[in-house]
Amino acid sequence: MCSTDTATPGSRTDAPEISDSAIAMLDERGTVLGWTQAAERLVGHPAREVVGRSAAVVLPSFDETPTTSAFVARCRARQGWSGTIAVRHRDGRSLTVSLRLSMLWGQDGTVRWLVSVTDVGRLSQEVTNGSVRESLLTRAPIGIVVRDPQLRCSWVNDTMASHDGVSRDQRFGRRAGAAPPGAGAEAFEAVMRQTLRTGTASVHEFRRRLPANPRREHVLAASFFCLQDAEGRALGVCAISVDVTESRRAQERLAILSEASTRLGGTLDVMRTSQELADLAVPLFADYAVVDLEHSVPAGEGPPAHIGPVGERLPVFRRAGAASIRQGVPESPWERGEPVPAPPAGPFTDILRTGRSHLEPVLDTAPGTWVDQDPVRARTIHENGMHSLMLVPIRARQVLLGVALFVRTEDPAPFQEDDLLLAEELVSRAALSLDNARLYAREHATALALQCNLLPQRLRGGTAVEAASRYLPADPDIGVGGDWFDVIPLSGARVALVVGDVVGHGINATAAMGRLRTAVHMLAEQELPPDQLLARLDDTIERLSEGVPDTPGQTTAVMGATCLYAVYDPVTRKCTMAGAGHPPPAIVDPHGRVTFPDLPTGTPLGVGMGTAFEAVELELPEGSLLALYTDGLIETRDHDIDAGMHRLGEALAEPGRSLEDLCTRATDTVPGLAPSDDVTLLLVRPLSLSPAQVASWTLPSDRTAARSARRLAAGRLAEWGLDGLADSTELIVSELVTNAVRHSTGPIGLRLIRHQFLTCEVFDTNDCFPHRHRADTTDENGRGLFLVAQLSRRWDSRPVSGGKVVWSEQDLAPSPAHGPAPVRPLRARESGARVPVSL
Repeated sequence: MCSTDTATPGSRTDAPEISDSAIAMLDERGTVLGWTQAAERLVGHPAREVVGRSAAVVLPSFDETPTTSAFVARCRARQGWSGTIAVRHRDGRSLTVSLRLSMLWGQDGTVRWLVSVTDVGRLSQEVTNGSVRESLLTRAPIGIVVRDPQLRCSWVNDTMASHDGVSRDQRFGRRAGAAPPGAGAEAFEAVMRQTLRTGTASVHEFRRRLPANPRREHVLAASFFCLQDAEGRALGVCAISVDVTESRRAQERLAILSEASTRLGGTLDVMRTSQELADLAVPLFADYAVVDLEHSVPAGEGPPAHIGPVGERLPVFRRAGAASIRQGVPESPWERGEPVPAPPAGPFTDILRTGRSHLEPVLDTAPGTWVDQDPVRARTIHENGMHSLMLVPIRARQVLLGVALFVRTEDPAPFQEDDLLLAEELVSRAALSLDNARLYAREHATALALQCNLLPQRLRGGTAVEAASRYLPADPDIGVGGDWFDVIPLSGARVALVVGDVVGHGINATAAMGRLRTAVHMLAEQELPPDQLLARLDDTIERLSEGVPDTPGQTTAVMGATCLYAVYDPVTRKCTMAGAGHPPPAIVDPHGRVTFPDLPTGTPLGVGMGTAFEAVELELPEGSLLALYTDGLIETRDHDIDAGMHRLGEALAEPGRSLEDLCTRATDTVPGLAPSDDVTLLLVRPLSLSPAQVASWTLPSDRTAARSARRLAAGRLAEWGLDGLADSTELIVSELVTNAVRHSTGPIGLRLIRHQFLTCEVFDTNDCFPHRHRADTTDENGRGLFLVAQLSRRWDSRPVSGGKVVWSEQDLAPSPAHGPAPVRPLRARESGARVPVSL
């Protein structure tokens, strides 16, 4: 039976082990019938000195046998002979060669012998591919066909039938174009004619599918030699073919793995690595490939899936990579990034349970199979002609990262075990990269979540300031650092503006920053002046540092830091600020002139110097701009701070622009340079309250003060259209003024501020602050501040020059659901609870 498919010649192969062999043809008695140019080069004898004579001329082993017929008999019984022997050179030298003697059959049953000889010394020098040469010359079955000058088959060995599927009887007397038929035969004939014309040997590689296994493609290397007679005329052409399918597949697998080493894992992006794996598989050994990752892997969140018993709830996968030989990957029902449900039965669940790969050389789509139970996948398989598949788990340390699917549609050959080994090797290499990327994604997500929770998500400037910010970490891949900023609402419509910089970068600096930011918030609630707040913060850092164990190799959790703290009052337009080793703010006036105030630098926090901090008070004009920043914005490796401050000033010199636009302009780095430090910028446009929004009075410290305060407050609320707050405000004012009269001397100040809230402030000269304690049922006093707390959204006190201020805030338009609780008289039995009291 003939081969029905086409043999397609390839380019000249790099297999000199055949083309450089010395070839000779002998009859049954050992007489040389044909000689080649390669044989002349090896042993030095031209054809006229050898053809027609016994092979013993060059093969001493023939003389050592009892008779030539005995040697031939042994070879015939074995269908040939191979081994290492010595041959005699024309100049008398003895050469050690690898010799192979193959038996050929003629049409009438006669026998000829083909001798192929290769110099062992040369083989030992060519160490590359040595195992392939040894296989080709000594062990691998070789097919031999000898054709006459008209290219008709005269002699053939038995192995040739396994190479092309053509039997011996079908071959004799036919030209190459007749057996086997196909487009490649004409090309082979052209090669053989050239060999007859030039006498030069050549090697070509071609691929062929045999009738016995039409799905499997074989790769054969064919070498062509011209056999010459004693006069040097061409007797015919000898074609020797070797099935190099396995060696070529091994080379292709090595090439794929080598390419995988360079293409896989170049980034820490799980989606990109998954796509690289799919792109690598197609079309090298698959027509269609997808990579589905367990849903927690791309996000770096949640516990990953583990290999083991499968419960009722199967893991959710997400398509991360897809590739096909067809445009647009029509075989995939799901797009990249979409969730892919796992089928409830079949090889998918087997992989989840066992962690082992699944090979299905011939895909069974009969009713009752796993394919039939999955309508979406069944339709996809039938519509795209999928006939063979491999399913390989992507796993690392008993964690199932995902599943890789490889399918053949156009290639008729089914997947085999060696294909599965290749796929598993590729997937294992990708799994290392994916696992590293997963761990990075998890750490990155954790760091970003930490940073997100530690930095303000919305700047609350109220009616005091408009604010915008930028934060650029030095390492954008990590995305975290030690800089922080804040706009903290204070009482009396004021705000605190904060920018700080912890020494160092990364997660440790972020953790330290979080502790410092929390401490600043706690101290800001005490309404401390900026210089006192920095002093208290410095003490806090030292206490925190004392609690850190001195562990070798462990980074200290709390480190030094710089900080700038400012308090802005929209009533007076005064801004009081103090710094601790921090660069001064930039102030831009309404005309675009930029100044950096002469602010005392102060020592950084946490260095243990114990020096006092100094505060400076500035008045910010209408339409001005205030910029607080960290040194990463103005300091680079190649430019000093002065140049950076000049560059910042130029970026901010247009105060009429939006704050967001100014932030972008100011944080643009020097061209070609990445920031070497974290960069933080807080831009603030100060606002002011009109005099009509503020009402102030000075009251005498006597019994009439409370009554006057209620009357004045009610009148001003009526002017502001806040009559609905009159009752609660009168109660608050009455209680606070009464406490001031009782516990202080000198005049009493009362101020109402209408901004986003209604603030009531009472000033007195006593520096003792109100505090809360239990009020017993028999106490006559002690419930005034309890009423204030019930009527206010919040209340507290703060120190001021010459005394203190007790303040209360109310919502301007309280909703029924969130407004203050209605005030009702307290019965004696209800007052035993712990309640706040006045001084």
